[in-house]
Amino acid sequence: MKAMNMKAVKNMLSAAIGIALCAMPFPAAPRAASREPVRAPHGMVVSVSEIASRVGVETMRQGGNAIDAAVAVGLALAVTWPEAGNIGGGGFMLIRRADGRAEVIDYRERAPLASTEGMYLDKDGNVIEKASSVGYRAVGIPGTVAGLALALKRHGKLSWQAVVEPARKLAAEGFTVSHFLARGMREKADLIAMHPETRRIFIRDGKYYEEGERFVQPELAATLARMKKDGPREFYEGETARLIAKDMRENGGLITARDLKEYEPTIREPLRGQYRGYEILTVPPPSSGGIAIIQTLNMLERHDLKELGFGSSQTLHLLIESLRRAFADRSEYVGDPDFGKVPVKGLISKKYAEDLGRTIDPDRATPSESLRAGKPAEYESTDTTHFTVADAEGNIVSNTYTINELYGSGVTARGTGILLNNEMDDFTAKPGVPNAWGLIQTGVNSIAPRKRPVSSMTPTMVLKDGKPYLALGSPGGATIISCVLQVIINILDFEMDPQQAVDAPRFHHQWFPDKVRWEPFGISRDTRLALEKKGHVFNEKPGYTKPIMGDVHIIMIDPKTNMRVGAADPRRGGVAQGF
Repeated sequence: MKAMNMKAVKNMLSAAIGIALCAMPFPAAPRAASREPVRAPHGMVVSVSEIASRVGVETMRQGGNAIDAAVAVGLALAVTWPEAGNIGGGGFMLIRRADGRAEVIDYRERAPLASTEGMYLDKDGNVIEKASSVGYRAVGIPGTVAGLALALKRHGKLSWQAVVEPARKLAAEGFTVSHFLARGMREKADLIAMHPETRRIFIRDGKYYEEGERFVQPELAATLARMKKDGPREFYEGETARLIAKDMRENGGLITARDLKEYEPTIREPLRGQYRGYEILTVPPPSSGGIAIIQTLNMLERHDLKELGFGSSQTLHLLIESLRRAFADRSEYVGDPDFGKVPVKGLISKKYAEDLGRTIDPDRATPSESLRAGKPAEYESTDTTHFTVADAEGNIVSNTYTINELYGSGVTARGTGILLNNEMDDFTAKPGVPNAWGLIQTGVNSIAPRKRPVSSMTPTMVLKDGKPYLALGSPGGATIISCVLQVIINILDFEMDPQQAVDAPRFHHQWFPDKVRWEPFGISRDTRLALEKKGHVFNEKPGYTKPIMGDVHIIMIDPKTNMRVGAADPRRGGVAQGF
């Protein structure tokens, strides 16, 4: 009797398990080891900060659109993600309205009026170490506040006061320090400790913030309160401007009250490309990212990457060689279009890419020292952060902004709580000498008053049948381009869902240094050996950081259900939130 009961129990359990398995929501196709992306019917915000993502969602819940939410998120990140979120830096916002109108708001930093071409060279003409990346003379005129305000004025529904208030409240009342924030402060302690105001605020003169503690920023709260009361121009013409100019003057910086007062963002037309029937919408110069993305996709389009396989040596070889050529052209041709002609049409021409692609040997790597920029004019016709927002109306924002390296110049303007950028390092201090990201540049990106330095920021959208399909971007200096590229290919060529595409291991190549950077577990030993036989050189060890290998945040609009599908990068603890 006992045996029969036990058998009956087993049968019942088997039946129950079978029913449960049938009822489980298995995906239609096998998934890599990755969490599911977040799905929401109305709105979605994806950023590096859970708090900032929540601010964006609440902004839309209160009647705001994607642009309102993006401005609120940008201001909130200045509080919750100080290593890159900012009001002391600049960036690019790609906006596509529900009616199909699209524009780029270029709020990149500008060089101060007192800047000179050789300002970072010693008497012998050599680059002074860290002169362009640390301290007051490394700071470009911030554009974030003006850029966010312009986006709100042109496309928002809510008031400036409404979108500033969440950030002000976070700074005044504080928020809980995350593991990533605490770790980042310790990792950049040497830079932070160089400047008394920054040291006092962010590492409490050596008493480091621990995960779980509350971080209150009263000076930044006061700055945001002034901006809320007096409007965005307060940053450029009010008490905040006076404090920044005074601190600059007393510490050998170049930014003056006039520099701040005269700063204005620029509205630009997005670049457009085509890849396997999809339309690519991205940013133009002074960002190099949009050109490089379209150019690289153009070179890859003639190859069947899906057939070659994700992560295969053939696929990686083609990606590396295409990036190598795109970065060579970046170095030679891309600068501020307000200061000289950039051969954009030639660089993103399909014919130019086809001819460049023919120079790729399928069996051998091209040594970077033997590779020079192409001639796109002949094809002419007469540690940064990213967030992505989509609303219920169909408006989408892809925004990348930065203070350049993590914690920027290390300078916090006294009395303001504002961390300032070190974007002057993105100019060419001396042609042929690498900057902090290892990028070699030419005189086209030389320093001049009011000029914007070349950027790698690449907020991008992909349209399918004329409708929004993907919106994404990433921080990471030069790695931004390769990270955004790989996530797009992961989805369009290898049919990954957004989270799989973001989670997948990445690599990077930028012409010089002539080495492949790669992430742990990203390339098998066999694949690496096959690539080394072709002549590729790898960094000795893989790594996720220093500099980061991107932090991609993406939203997909599911064409079948119209759901907003968000995926945040796990590399720095990003969060997608929807409603």
